[in-house]
Amino acid sequence: MASDPKADLHRYLKAARQTMLWKIDGLSEYDARRPLTPTGTNLLGLIKHLASCEQGYFGACMGRPFPETLPWLDDEDNNPNADMYATADETREDILSLYARVASFSDAVISELPLDAPGVVPWWPEERKYVTLHVLLVHLIAETNRHAGHADILRESLDGEAGLRAEASNLPELDWAEYRDRVEKAARQAAERQAAVQELGITADRGGGAIDTADHG
Repeated sequence: MASDPKADLHRYLKAARQTMLWKIDGLSEYDARRPLTPTGTNLLGLIKHLASCEQGYFGACMGRPFPETLPWLDDEDNNPNADMYATADETREDILSLYARVASFSDAVISELPLDAPGVVPWWPEERKYVTLHVLLVHLIAETNRHAGHADILRESLDGEAGLRAEASNLPELDWAEYRDRVEKAARQAAERQAAVQELGITADRGGGAIDTADHG
């Protein structure tokens, strides 16, 4: 069966969106929002960020602006990185509903335009800013899957839930505690071995040169 390149790309984007939504499903309000890394990465913020990205790339960059204004995009000076977290006044439903509306808008643009439809990304370097729908689809697939990877790790750190998507985790059946211990043991052994090699090298240097390992009979 012949492949349809645009349909293939669109399917991968839709799958990545569903993964993002699954990663926040069932969490408490606090866990959905709280920063889980030193740079503040959080699950609801990732979805807000992706909604902001999609509406811009498939909207204004393709000459079809998204019909809603996202106020945080105009407030970067006063609230930097505002698209990466939800304020206390923004409900989870607000953000998820926005993501759904953006997805519907993007899907319509993707369906209506050919892959070679031209666009412009003003904030990209001059040599790359003139793009096609094909380029933007690839970019958003990469962007969404990148953050889906972040979301997978964040969710696992919260309650142990992990995997590719709800209907197919893509994880083997393992005793994960035993597996983690095995990985930890291998890491420690490698570190100890490297430390021993470095110490041997320092000792050789202090002795005036490299150790002679040749067999002189």
